[in-house]
Amino acid sequence: MFVPLPSEKKCSESHTVQTHRIFPNDLNSFGALYGGKLMSLIDDTASIAVSRHCRRPCMTASTDTLDFLHPIYENDSVTVQAYVSGAGRKSMEVFIKVIGEVLKTGERYLAATSFMTFVVVDSEDNFVGVPAVIPESVEEKLIHEGYQKRRDNRLKELASNKKLGEHISLTLPYMDN
Repeated sequence: MFVPLPSEKKCSESHTVQTHRIFPNDLNSFGALYGGKLMSLIDDTASIAVSRHCRRPCMTASTDTLDFLHPIYENDSVTVQAYVSGAGRKSMEVFIKVIGEVLKTGERYLAATSFMTFVVVDSEDNFVGVPAVIPESVEEKLIHEGYQKRRDNRLKELASNKKLGEHISLTLPYMDN
């Protein structure tokens, strides 16, 4: 079913928040949240943000950056916040911030930041592109301001990786050929 999209949307319209408690089975051998578990929470939250922004089927194209800034420990909470920070014709950049909270004291800390790219996989003939992004808050404006430079860098990196891929062996290590 065709759902007409506005030509632009506010970052706040895609804003998505998930909060979870960290349990013992979420921990690595250092007593902190597994990085892979956090990556899964980030991807899940970001996917909802892009769906809110464009209301079309989308998939993760890349995790552009993920910086772990502070470990998240058992019984702390982790809040993953995401919003669309920039958009091309079929792609969207999502900014994600991860906030840890020591539930005993209420102390909060920035645990991680990430940028991801998602692409629309809609095959409808009437698809005209995703809405442009309108930042409003100081944070949104700051993040959005760097979008084009990050996008240009991503496209260069993608081209480089495709070229590298032409020389990557697909032979399994235990096979003769």
